[in-house]
Amino acid sequence: MEQLKVDPRVVRTRKLILNAFIHLSETKEFKDISVKDVTTEAQINRATFYYHFQDIYDLLEKSLSEVLSVKMPEVTSWNGDTLVALFSAITDFQASLSTRCHRGYEDTIARIIRDQIEVVLVRLLSAEANYLSKETISLLATITSWSLYGASMEWKRTQSLSAEEFIRPILPHLVAIPLIQTQ
Repeated sequence: MEQLKVDPRVVRTRKLILNAFIHLSETKEFKDISVKDVTTEAQINRATFYYHFQDIYDLLEKSLSEVLSVKMPEVTSWNGDTLVALFSAITDFQASLSTRCHRGYEDTIARIIRDQIEVVLVRLLSAEANYLSKETISLLATITSWSLYGASMEWKRTQSLSAEEFIRPILPHLVAIPLIQTQ
């Protein structure tokens, strides 16, 4: 199958827009950032913005997804280290958001985090737990992603321990989940 080549100008322009948005979000609340602000900061016109993004909310979602995907570890097996790495990526991402304007958009942020984790877990479980049906793998990935996100919110609220110390006590239980075969 022939792979499509992406025009480097398109990649560069998209990066300009994302960087402009991130820069603006460090000084302004999201609700105060307009497409005009982004286009001015990125030194592009509105048509170029709309070529890449539907609106400012699409830009928010895609920029958060991109930032999180960079932080996500490459996982190869379902074990404690993998789950610690995923949990650490979530907590690092949330810490980086604390300096940005994304207050008030917790639902969007939560969905993006859970979706990213779910993609990683489905890929991992499909390779490792091939005795499970696709539906079971999908459900397990969904439940685990919500669990890790919920635990990260509790960690963020208390922050009495490091992220790894916080998650370690429950790892044996999480790691065992896909190994339990249903009858």
